[in-house]
Amino acid sequence: MTNAEPAPTLRELIERSNRLGSDRRNTNYGGGNTSAKGVVADPVSAEEVDVMWVKGSGGDLATLTTSGVSALRLDRVRALKDQYVDISQEDELHQLLDHCVFGPPGPAPSIDTSMHALLPAAHVDHLHPDSVIAIAASVDGEALTNEIFGDEIGWVPWQRPGFDLALKIEAMRAKSPLMRGVVMGGHGVSTWADTSDECERVSLDVIQRAAAFIEQRGKPEPLGPILPGFEPLGADERRRRATAFAPVLRDLASTDRRVIGRWFDDDNVLDFIGRQETPRLAPLGTSCPDHFIRTKVRPLLLDLPTSASFEDQTVRLRELHSEYRQQYRQYYEQHAGPETPPMRGADPAIFLIPGVGMFGFGADLHTAQVAGEFYVNAINVIRGAEAVSKYIPVSEAEKFGVEYWMLEELKLRRRPAPKPLAAKVAVACGTASEVGRAIACDYEEAGAVVVRVDGQDATAIDMAIEAAVLEYGGVDIMVGASAARGVDHLVAQGSGGDIVLVNQSQSMVTDLATSVKEKGINVNGIVGAEVLAKHVARAALALVDGSLRKTSGLIIPVRDDEQ
Repeated sequence: MTNAEPAPTLRELIERSNRLGSDRRNTNYGGGNTSAKGVVADPVSAEEVDVMWVKGSGGDLATLTTSGVSALRLDRVRALKDQYVDISQEDELHQLLDHCVFGPPGPAPSIDTSMHALLPAAHVDHLHPDSVIAIAASVDGEALTNEIFGDEIGWVPWQRPGFDLALKIEAMRAKSPLMRGVVMGGHGVSTWADTSDECERVSLDVIQRAAAFIEQRGKPEPLGPILPGFEPLGADERRRRATAFAPVLRDLASTDRRVIGRWFDDDNVLDFIGRQETPRLAPLGTSCPDHFIRTKVRPLLLDLPTSASFEDQTVRLRELHSEYRQQYRQYYEQHAGPETPPMRGADPAIFLIPGVGMFGFGADLHTAQVAGEFYVNAINVIRGAEAVSKYIPVSEAEKFGVEYWMLEELKLRRRPAPKPLAAKVAVACGTASEVGRAIACDYEEAGAVVVRVDGQDATAIDMAIEAAVLEYGGVDIMVGASAARGVDHLVAQGSGGDIVLVNQSQSMVTDLATSVKEKGINVNGIVGAEVLAKHVARAALALVDGSLRKTSGLIIPVRDDEQ
């Protein structure tokens, strides 16, 4: 068997996973995992081997392929039961899964692998649907689960995923052979069946029944009325204010490390921010581990109405940010132990601004987008839980245990090193030309988000700067013949940056560099006639990738190799 010729059971698993993951009502991005068990021939001995395929750690169900699946010998995973003594062995047993792999090395097995393996069913789904988590994160989640599903679906209280939880779910299934799944307190749902189609049907049935229960039995306004002065602003005014807020929030969110942002202003988000109960509920944070790992333990909610001046709102945001960082440090110090990894940063990943929307931040554009999407999931969970009960997330001690779990730390360490321009936003002028296009491509390859302007038109450049601020939180680099157009914005933004002028005079570069040197902005230039675009692009990259971070006022002459 090869990846090009997957076993039929593996092919079924991929197809089921893609269908489930393509609808975010079923599970969040990168969340959940699926598995299938089958028999294959050992390529060495030709003996038949019981194998389990399970989605690898960090993959996304919607785009899962065979390369994202871990294959393990079922007998070896189940033999770990003989090694298990108590819950203190969780990390050790999970790392032993590396010794259960069948075939060439693949992605790291999911943290839920043991649960998939110990269940006798051939097919298992573990998902994070908003509707089910809303039940799972309710004060009376167990009673609601029994009311909705009866004996078909069991309930297991919150417990960090791992071998001990797998044993408990295995025992529940052995005691109740007709049970088709379990709702996992504060977390999600796991279902199982003997065929792939039936497993998918059970999963969708559980999700839909939970959603229908909330719709039919839930309070119409579970978060209370919209507070006066906290109503959503009109679209044009939202956009104007978001453009003003974005660089301020990005600067705050980048206190420990530079991040990039995304703005969300869909109706669901705006409604949540303005509701009466949100100031009580938002500080409780999120519940599902996938949520709070990516959104931090809680968001930062601005507590001023839309009628407050921008200056007053900015002052208050800085006060709240300082309080947030202090509280996060206290949270870390309260729960950290001798083996806990170092604190990763105390800045919020999510900011909620009344009338304007939500801003999510992350180390790169994808991470920022996912942080925002996950908080949308959290909003749905909070709203659903409050509709039928009372929202109660897992404790902060448990959140900390997952956030700083050594297995999560190892996952972070496996990530590739950040690219030199990661979390930086560049506006590239003149990208219709070969040189401009080459510079933009090199910047993107180095990790930057690049907003392209075909020519050197001042209005087009101004629009590109505004778009970069609104979409990503600010501008870090201006490059091109007309890059000086962005100097006023970089100065007003107050967070430094780079300007790279192409084929401009030494006096222009020097004068501009002198005028902004106290603002933390480096201005350098590149000159060259009849040279290869790739050579100019390399010089443009060297000026902004940190290699020359102390250099300003420099002109780099570029010439052909033959000269």
